[in-house]
Amino acid sequence: MKTTYTYNIGVEATMEVIGGKWKPIILCNLRHQKMRTNELKKAIPGITQKMLTQQLRELERDQIVNRIVYSQVPPKVEYELSAYGLTLSTILDQLCSWGEIRVQKLAEEGNDVTLLSKSDCPEIN
Repeated sequence: MKTTYTYNIGVEATMEVIGGKWKPIILCNLRHQKMRTNELKKAIPGITQKMLTQQLRELERDQIVNRIVYSQVPPKVEYELSAYGLTLSTILDQLCSWGEIRVQKLAEEGNDVTLLSKSDCPEIN
């Protein structure tokens, strides 16, 4: 069945797929490696199992991530960015770098701010 979409500007189409609190964080964690659900849960301490599962299903539905099911006992499932999802790499790198710049700015303003792990994103010039 064909669906009709209407967007006022292109960013709406992007945010429909990657918007929200958790999706960009999930995607950044999957940028360079496949991960199992429990690995993602450990990497994103604030997310509930229910929310993680829901977000992964939505990203899979939108063809941003691939769900890989291994036929073994116990069952093993991994997630990775799809080829289509990899096209978001530049956006994710920029979001990551901008966040690091923000953390630095907050620290320079005298705020108590902690960044637990610096990304491997290229710096924004």
